[in-house]
Formats: sequence, structure tokens, C-alpha cells
Amino acid sequence: VVVDEETGQARVSDAPLPAPLTRTLHKTILGVRKDMESLGFNTAVSKLIELVNDLTKHVAEHGAVPRAAAEALTLMLAPLAPHMAEELWQRLGHAQSLAREPFPVGDPALAVDDTVEIAVQVAGKIRARINVPAGSDAKTCEDAALAHPEVKPHLEGKTIKKVIVVPSKLVNVVVA
Repeated sequence: VVVDEETGQARVSDAPLPAPLTRTLHKTILGVRKDMESLGFNTAVSKLIELVNDLTKHVAEHGAVPRAAAEALTLMLAPLAPHMAEELWQRLGHAQSLAREPFPVGDPALAVDDTVEIAVQVAGKIRARINVPAGSDAKTCEDAALAHPEVKPHLEGKTIKKVIVVPSKLVNVVVA
């Protein structure tokens, strides 16, 4: 995704990272750092693959990968595939080896999602998934769940006994 397969040239731009890509990048950096510290190389690779997938979508829309994302990806790849990372680093225009470059540092504040998806259960079965603002209180989650068009038919003619809300995870509607 960083290098054009036909020409071998770097496919990067100096454009700023859009907010969703910034969030994905910082989540990846934090996750890969944690995985590397615990020797979880397979999960680190998985996180890098997810980042590459998002960068591929970005390239399809914008034609190039923002340099900040390409360089961070290359630095995270270096412990796992050093020769490939060194080649990418040179194609990104760096004359010196990446061996002395620091591992990227993720910002937890930039890795926070704006919204979260929560499941809505009625009578013990998942009937819908809703998106609510991150950090929403129980009342907001409950109101959104009860108003969802896929949930309403399962409530018709039934009495709601209890609504159990686990913020950011689940709304469970117990009916009679």
C-alpha cells in the first residue's frame, strides 16, 4: 500500500491524517506496543494488517498514504520484518537506517472512539446493534435501544419488566 507495485515508487503524500485514520493509527500503535512488550507477535501482526486495510481504503479514495501513517507503519513493522521495513524506509526518502529511529508513541486521547456500538437484547436474543456517543449514560443507551426500529416490533403487546444497561456494551430488555 505504501509502494506502487508497478513503478516501485513510494505512494505517500504530505497531507494531514484525517480524524478516523488518526484514531486507527494511534489505536494500532498502542496495541502493537503492548503486544510487542508481552511477546504477542501474532496479535501485533494482526493489528498491523488491520491498519494496512484501512490505509488501502484511504489510497483507493485519495491516491496516496499520508507520510505520518506510512512512516509509523514502517517503524512498527521493523521488529517483525526488518529487511522489508528497511527497504520501505529508504523508499520513503530516508538516507539513514531506521534502526536508530524510536518506536512510534501512541496518544491514548487520539485513540478514543467518538461512538460505540452496543447490542440490544429483547427476551434474551440480540435484536439490534445501535451506535451511541462514547461515554453515554444508561438512560441515553436505553432510550436509543427502545426507539430502534428493529426493537419496536419485539416489544409490541408486551410489558417491559426491566431494562438492564451495561454502558458501552449491552442493553437487555426483559419482557413479560
